[in-house]
Parts: sequence; structure tokens; C-alpha cells
Amino acid sequence: MADINVSHSNIRASRVNGTTVYNTAGEQLGTVEDVVIGKRDGKVKYAIMSFGGFLGIGEEYHPLPWDTLDYDTQKDGYTVSVTREQLEGGPRYDTSNEPDWEDEAYHRSLYSHYGLTYPAI
Repeated sequence: MADINVSHSNIRASRVNGTTVYNTAGEQLGTVEDVVIGKRDGKVKYAIMSFGGFLGIGEEYHPLPWDTLDYDTQKDGYTVSVTREQLEGGPRYDTSNEPDWEDEAYHRSLYSHYGLTYPAI
């Protein structure tokens, strides 16, 4: 499929995957592995960031509320106001225990961990 030229404020989901995520100190935290999209409203809810492991072994996935990511054109990646320690202590999963994306309590705890208010539905 040919790459479609998109504006600077829009990007195809397939191009988000693999994008580097940095914290505000400039430290590379990981890369976007996937995104979670609301079935009904079509909005991106989370960036699933891969973090840790080596060559895919022991890698963990950390869902970050999409609104926490800011695109930095100079870094050609996303910046988040999250410390490495906050990320390490945050909600995560591996391929054998993916969360129930329908569980509202899970979403609330995830937002709470990052000091955010869970959006009203």
C-alpha cells in the first residue's frame, strides 16, 4: 500500500508503532508498540509502550493515556511527563496477561497512577 501523505497534525496508526517515547528529561523510555482505540467514539485511548526486556524477551507493555503524550518534532518521538520510576511502578502486562480493556476499574486505576482524572463517559 502506498504511503499517503498526511498533515503534520495527523498520522496513520501504523506509523505510530515503533515511535520512541522520551520523558521530559530526554531519557528514552521505550517505544510505542500499539494503540488502543475506543470502539464507539473512535478516539485513541492509550499508547501501549514497550519497556524493558532484551530482544523481545521479558518485555513488558505499559499503557499510557494518550493525552499524556506530546509529539516532539525535534526528537521525532513522543515526550511524556513520566519518570522511569513512575513507569516501572505503573500498570503493565506481558503477552500472557493482557488486561481486560472493558474493565472500568482498570482504566480508573491506570489514570490514577499517573495523577490523571479518568474522563467521564
